[in-house]
Amino acid sequence: MNKLEKIINLAEKRGFIYKSSEIYGGLKGFYDFGHLGVLLKNNIKKLWLKDILSMGNIFLIESTIIGPRVLYEASGHLENFYDRLVECKNCHNRFREDHLLEGEYGEIEIKDNKALCPLCKGELTEARNFNLMFKTYIGPVEELASEGYLRPETAQGIFVNFKNVINSMRAKLPFGIAQIGKAFRNEITPKNFIFRIREFEQMEIEFFVNPEEDEKWFKFWLEKRLNWYIKTLGISKENIIPYELPKEELAHYSKKTVDIKYKFPFGEGEIEGIANRTDYDLKRHMEYSKEDLFYFDQEKKEKIIPYVIEPSAGVERIFFALLCEAYDEDEVPNEKGELEKRTVLRFKSYFAPIQVAVFPLLSNRKELVEKSKKIYETLSKDFSVVYDSSGSIGRRYRRQDEIGTPFCITVDFQTLEDETVTIRDRDTTQQIRININEIESYLKEKLKICNS
Repeated sequence: MNKLEKIINLAEKRGFIYKSSEIYGGLKGFYDFGHLGVLLKNNIKKLWLKDILSMGNIFLIESTIIGPRVLYEASGHLENFYDRLVECKNCHNRFREDHLLEGEYGEIEIKDNKALCPLCKGELTEARNFNLMFKTYIGPVEELASEGYLRPETAQGIFVNFKNVINSMRAKLPFGIAQIGKAFRNEITPKNFIFRIREFEQMEIEFFVNPEEDEKWFKFWLEKRLNWYIKTLGISKENIIPYELPKEELAHYSKKTVDIKYKFPFGEGEIEGIANRTDYDLKRHMEYSKEDLFYFDQEKKEKIIPYVIEPSAGVERIFFALLCEAYDEDEVPNEKGELEKRTVLRFKSYFAPIQVAVFPLLSNRKELVEKSKKIYETLSKDFSVVYDSSGSIGRRYRRQDEIGTPFCITVDFQTLEDETVTIRDRDTTQQIRININEIESYLKEKLKICNS
């Protein structure tokens, strides 16, 4: 079993991620997140929000998931947001043309000047444009006027609220509007677990700047976001790759884009893109809505249309990268002193889904259980804590190692004598004894974010 398979199996086994609608055979390209997955996703989002809001000129918004047809006519998505689709006439499997050309399914055979399906050797159709948006209808009548779409990105909800934010928040250039939310893309070939899926979450900022300062702010955001991955999330520099897209690969709105890629076990994959969207979006929405979306520069006494620098990150892709970064296998002594293999997720302690586990040494001793539960209840006010009394201490340690819990507290018979407990460190497996009254301060020190 390769590393990718091990990570996927662990994520499903320990309740980070479930296949969506699994009891009905599953729904390809969709995943549900279990308790640990939700906690980890929330921690990622909290760290992102903390980082951007500290600037003081970023304003939050939460826009609707469904938008009217005209919104996506204005944005260019109805015209430009597509992949090239190729279908097998025999087995009816569908492929992205670029994936076929890149050799993801092996070398494509040609017979009688016709490309053959890599799966069944049937004849492939000519490539055609396939729009990636999910279409729906708003209201009881299915007609063009009521046509709507699930948003393929969170950006457009920001642009149409540009004037609202300026007026309500008295925003002055440069400033940003940010949101975290769901987006939907009807991918032709979802793949690589949660890397390419059809329903996902974005953390997106549209940072509005004077057009004369777009390059300066692009550089600022690229450096800021790279630092966040390396210093805050603790991803190694070797696994983070900035990649500037050549002109022929740029989106229809982009003057310049740099993808931040991560070295996944299956290869390099984008986890965030930094794009210079110029004034494309505001101009288009002005044209289609007939609304004034100019910004009035008080100093220069003139109207301008700001340029936009957009850092756009995928929550699930960052989540996946953190699983890959944290996954490790080593050998540690068991209760008999013999070395045994263990699987461990070495998350940074401050964003681990569970930060502390509390154990009674024996689950059938009332005094140990009561003391353990009291410690659990106290710590639950400030930390993400789990109480576990099932199985041997060794097995409990292994369970916590597999979900990345940094610290395990054990209440034993000595606790009853001197009010001390053992605290075990996940990474070193070393244990120390401290007084119960010192647990909170110890954990706060150990779990704080260090960006140096």
